[in-house]
Amino acid sequence: MASPEPQHAAETEPTGATEVFAKDGVRLAVDGATATVTLTNPAKRNAQSPALWRALAEAGRALPGSVRVVVLSGEGKSFSAGLDRQAFTPEGFDGEPSFLDMARGEDAELDATIAEYQEAFTWWRRSDLVTIAAVQGHAIGAGFQLALACDLRIVADDVQFAMRETSLGLVPDLTGTHPLVSLVGYARALEICATGRFVHAEEAERVGLANLVVPGAELDAAARDLAAALLAAPRDAVIETKALLQGAVHRSYEDQRTAERAAQGRRLRDLAGLGE
Repeated sequence: MASPEPQHAAETEPTGATEVFAKDGVRLAVDGATATVTLTNPAKRNAQSPALWRALAEAGRALPGSVRVVVLSGEGKSFSAGLDRQAFTPEGFDGEPSFLDMARGEDAELDATIAEYQEAFTWWRRSDLVTIAAVQGHAIGAGFQLALACDLRIVADDVQFAMRETSLGLVPDLTGTHPLVSLVGYARALEICATGRFVHAEEAERVGLANLVVPGAELDAAARDLAAALLAAPRDAVIETKALLQGAVHRSYEDQRTAERAAQGRRLRDLAGLGE
């Protein structure tokens, strides 16, 4: 018997969610402390473009201050198959510089263009948010990097991660290299990127790319359950804990001890009503 198809994200957004905007293949909806960002072009397997990246960056800026958890998902059978192939044509996208145009430009202009694209991938690690990628089917190239941009990843059992940029003569440049190395280590990250091979669900969970693997039909419910569990703890305690863990890789053992003491001091004073 064939396994059930993953449900579309649009079918499983919280009932009380309010749509903030929907444009260029991205929809943002907010339900209290939880926001849902959905990629909404399943006909093209949620392929990405500069317009989509600007919409993702706008979603980050549009989040109300009440939001604590953001769930990222993609409609249809694939989370995101990566960069739209139109980017590799001489014409590129309407109103956008093609790759050839970018290559011919000044260094500063090229750098600024790529930096603008990266903004879609950076806000997911803000210290005041916990972000969850709910990933099914293909998550290739830019799609893989978008999943890596989130703090946590729940994946369907049909997931296929791949970093194909190197095989195209490029490099992963949408902020994915840092979290990939942090999660799986340098040697495995190099092998995954240089070969462009697929990483399937079992391996993704085993090496730390996925926090949880579930059947495709249960993906959205699992993401909602995790979001609810994250909201159960006091917001400031989660913010302080996330900041401690994010900084741990860059600090010495003694510096981390110092950071823990300072953070705990702030929490104790806040709980005692003595915070600023």
